[in-house]
Amino acid sequence: MLRFCSTLASAVVLALTAAGSAHAACANADLMPSRHVAHKVRTATLCLLNERRNAHGLHKLTSSRRLRHVATRYARQMVRHSFFAHQSPRGSTPLSRIRHTRYLTGARFWTIGENLAWGTGDLATPRKIVYAWMHSPEHRANILNGRYREIGIGIAYGAPVRSFASSPGATYATDFGGKR
Repeated sequence: MLRFCSTLASAVVLALTAAGSAHAACANADLMPSRHVAHKVRTATLCLLNERRNAHGLHKLTSSRRLRHVATRYARQMVRHSFFAHQSPRGSTPLSRIRHTRYLTGARFWTIGENLAWGTGDLATPRKIVYAWMHSPEHRANILNGRYREIGIGIAYGAPVRSFASSPGATYATDFGGKR
C-alpha cells in the first residue's frame, strides 16, 4: 500500500498499487527504510529527485538542515498521531512549520512546497516513493519547480494509518524551499 498527498491538492489522497523505475544510478534506491539507514534513504531519495530534475534541465536541490528538521518532525508526528495531511490536527501548515524553523528569516522573496507519501513493504523504498510522486501531477509539479533550491527530507518508520501500523513501512515528508 502506498499513499501520498500534495500541497496543490491537499484534500486528495491517491493510492498507487505498483511502481517501478529503470534508474539505477542512485545507491540505496531500493533500500527498505529503517532507523539504522535513515541517512542512506534520505541520500537515495535526494539523488532520485535530482535525477528527475536534471532530466528536465533543472538545477539540483541541496539539502537544508532546517527543512530536514521540519520534514522529519512532521513525518514522525503523522505516524505517532495516526493522520496523513498537510495540515495537522492542531492546525499547523507547511508554512507555519517552516516559519518556526526560521528558514525564511531575512528572505525578501520565498516559495515553499511539500510532498507527503507513505508506503508499506517494498513500496516504502525511495525508488517507489519517487516513482509515485512523479506519476502524480501535483507532486511532479513540486519536484520540477525550478524556483525550489533546497529540500528537507524527513522519514518516519511506520504508517500513519493504524490498520497498516504493524506492517514494515515508512512515511516521507519533503519540504521544498527557495528564497532570496
